[in-house]
Amino acid sequence: MGHVTEPKSAPAHRNPILHGGLAAVLAVMASASCASAPAPSASHAAAASAAPGKAPSLPKPTGPHPVGTTSLHLKDLSRPDPWVPTAKARELMVSLWYPAKSPGGRRAPYVTPKESELILRGGRISGVPADALSRMRTNAFTDAKPAGSRRGLPLVVLSPGFGMPRGSLSALAEDLASNGYVVAGIDHTYESFATTFPDGRVTTCVACGAEKNEEFGRKGVGSRAADVSFVLDELTGARPKWTGAPLIDPSRIGMAGHSVGGASALAAMVKDERVRAGINMDGTTFAPIPKSGLSRPFLFLGQQAMHKPGDEDPTWERDWKRLTGWKRWLVVTGAEHASFTDISLLADQLGIAHGAGLSGARSLEITRGYTLAFFDLHLRKRPHPLLDKPSTRYPEVTFCTPKTKTCE
Repeated sequence: MGHVTEPKSAPAHRNPILHGGLAAVLAVMASASCASAPAPSASHAAAASAAPGKAPSLPKPTGPHPVGTTSLHLKDLSRPDPWVPTAKARELMVSLWYPAKSPGGRRAPYVTPKESELILRGGRISGVPADALSRMRTNAFTDAKPAGSRRGLPLVVLSPGFGMPRGSLSALAEDLASNGYVVAGIDHTYESFATTFPDGRVTTCVACGAEKNEEFGRKGVGSRAADVSFVLDELTGARPKWTGAPLIDPSRIGMAGHSVGGASALAAMVKDERVRAGINMDGTTFAPIPKSGLSRPFLFLGQQAMHKPGDEDPTWERDWKRLTGWKRWLVVTGAEHASFTDISLLADQLGIAHGAGLSGARSLEITRGYTLAFFDLHLRKRPHPLLDKPSTRYPEVTFCTPKTKTCE
């Protein structure tokens, strides 16, 4: 095993909306658990034994295709790493999920045991097994043969929240892949508590020590936008790094992200015209859209408690005015910051309280349903009523009108 840089502890005051930190999200879960028990150790011990012998699992994908997955190690020699300047190249790990010809082989791991240990330690969660996250059962098969016709599959890039690994959006990725998308999940190196490279190196969250810097947000989304453009070059350029790359249609590329990853979706669209449509899931948008505006489709999807118009985060209203094309602003009653990721689901299955009014399974059903509808509309030209008006199927989701500061 290569050198492991230990993560720094998360500040107790960290705002999960501002920083998008997994540490903050998991710390909320820890404090919620502690509040309901006589002592933290008793609460966490009970959580760990809530479902003895049963591994947590991701929900089944909704599409007709089996899901394959593989990982790519990419190295951008044109720029140094933004967080570790002594690293003269920006190295990234990327997971691809895609429709497969058939299931088979071994199911892909969620994270490695060492990654699980570092993520839980970074989030200051104790009382659950160190390998708890690595026990998550996925629905994707490692290196299964991809299915599809040449340039027949749209591509969606996923960017996780600060501190989170790319695997934290696996349920969404698997669902999109089962419905005929190639999905590229990026680990933004040194912004995650744990990223494992093929040579055994495990990098941790060097950037976690820089959050108090006023320019942290702009630097982070700018770096991530550059990561996205580089990954697109590697997947759709003249010499693509994935054998299944000819299946990707380079004219149909979208991006979705959670927290700072959602802010980065806007930044990537401003930087790179190849990204045709984007979704920000509950993320403060540090870098504003230029005054010239952005005319490509965009969806804001967030928690009601923070992202109603006129609420705590003013950046959505600022950027809404500069979105000149198709746009929607949706909030989800009962959701909290982690609800748009796998984390709430995992917490439910481990018996850890997380403060959301929605179960992890329900919040993922909503996230997957609206994300698929959005990309089907804008990358496949398939209209969906979910995006036209409130749905009786998802009464938790309301449509917001910033001008009147209402959500209905």
